[in-house]
Amino acid sequence: MSKNKQIKSALISVFNKTGLEPIIAKLDALNVTIYSTGGTQEFIEKLGVSVKRVEDLTSYPSILGGRVKTLHPKVFGGILNRRNIQEDQTQIAEYEIPSLDLVIVDLYPFEETVKATSDLDTIIEKIDIGGISLIRAAAKNYEDVVVIPSQVQYEKFLNVLTDLGTTSYEERMSFARDAFNVSSHYDAQIHAYFTTLTQDKDLALKVSLQKGEVLRYGENPHQEGVFYGDLNAVFDKLNGKELSYNNLLDVDAAVQLMQEFKNDEPTFAILKHNNACGIATRPTIKEAFEGALAGDPVSAFGGILISNKTIDEETAEIMNSLFCEVVIAPAYNPRALEILQSKKNRIILKQKEVSFPKKQIRTILNGILEQDRDFKSETKTELNTSTITTPTESEIEDLLFANKLVKHTKSNTIILAKNKQLLASGTGQTSRVDALNQAIHKANTFNFDLKGSVMASDAFFPFPDCVEIAKNAGISAVIQPGGSIKDDLSIAYCNDNQLSMVMTGVRHFKH
Repeated sequence: MSKNKQIKSALISVFNKTGLEPIIAKLDALNVTIYSTGGTQEFIEKLGVSVKRVEDLTSYPSILGGRVKTLHPKVFGGILNRRNIQEDQTQIAEYEIPSLDLVIVDLYPFEETVKATSDLDTIIEKIDIGGISLIRAAAKNYEDVVVIPSQVQYEKFLNVLTDLGTTSYEERMSFARDAFNVSSHYDAQIHAYFTTLTQDKDLALKVSLQKGEVLRYGENPHQEGVFYGDLNAVFDKLNGKELSYNNLLDVDAAVQLMQEFKNDEPTFAILKHNNACGIATRPTIKEAFEGALAGDPVSAFGGILISNKTIDEETAEIMNSLFCEVVIAPAYNPRALEILQSKKNRIILKQKEVSFPKKQIRTILNGILEQDRDFKSETKTELNTSTITTPTESEIEDLLFANKLVKHTKSNTIILAKNKQLLASGTGQTSRVDALNQAIHKANTFNFDLKGSVMASDAFFPFPDCVEIAKNAGISAVIQPGGSIKDDLSIAYCNDNQLSMVMTGVRHFKH
């Protein structure tokens, strides 16, 4: 293992100069010889620090509109030469190549440019060539060279750099790991962009997330867990402990469900184990919460609460009597927030406006499954009435309400709803009949009157047994995808028993 290495020379080439000044000052104090070019060179000189031009080292100017600056053997030889290999040292002496002990790079902001513009030429010019090559070269030769691959590592570098200008083997390896993380992420973003430009299907999957947070544990205490992503881009956390693995699964389920009601009247949902145990749409958010809680006041204990509107003081007062893990809303009025914060461990999240990935991925066997996220939500005009009896306007509203829920409930599932309130659900059953019977039993347990309620199914009915059970329970209207070879049997039963049924042609399995 190599000993500590002293930094005697440095090559600095960065796009964004923010945060660079303290490093320059430290290197200058250590009498480090600094090489640079272009805007970085001008920045260093304005600080009053001596800098050698890369152009003078290579005897070549920056050419091709700045596309070629550092791509030269005198630069890469200085980085890649192995100090303990005599042949390497003989060659760099022969070609008068100075060793470079430190490389600091901040790449062209390709990812940010893609977000800011659709102009192809502008985006292509932000694909860094020299910088990414410098990063890889310095990281490869980490035994002798320190690489600082982005602004993120500036503080880390200042913290480890000793007053003697030395770094340890372990520190250099750590920076090399950071460097390959930066370079691989950069290339992944370029690949993702080019995938959007080409017509042929690219079956390569590259997922690169730069931020990670170690969780207390995974789904169970004996499992380790990490969240990769940026929760601060989605929420402002206003109170409570850190989110757990299971909290995050429930929060995601709650947010995705409430996206269905984002622009609707006040709607409140309570979730447990990724499924809604209560949800209601009402004229006020207080009434919506009360309707959601009535759906299953037992399961609501320890649940996830989410609102599509600002939570006011009156609603917060009622909510505060319920033990819950997480509360999510787009806003809280000051007094409501004060009330909810009275429980120190209660997690309170203010949801921001943010778009979510259009793809879903999950690991299976020795690989990964990817699919389009289910963004399909049926509207009134897409409903195909398949029975003689037609649903009333209020039933249609309830059918659409229930159909939104069925999409976000684990299959096989049946949703029973009335007056834009979830009465009960049959969740994750191996048969659709079991799911329906579970829902009816649950609705009866909480004394809901099923007369005039509606039923939604995530998939078709293979037999007429479900509509028969529904009719006998008092259900008056049904929504389902249709598509069974025995649809006519269910339709015939509905026609014989004055039950209305609409079909959407869209299945909403959730596994």
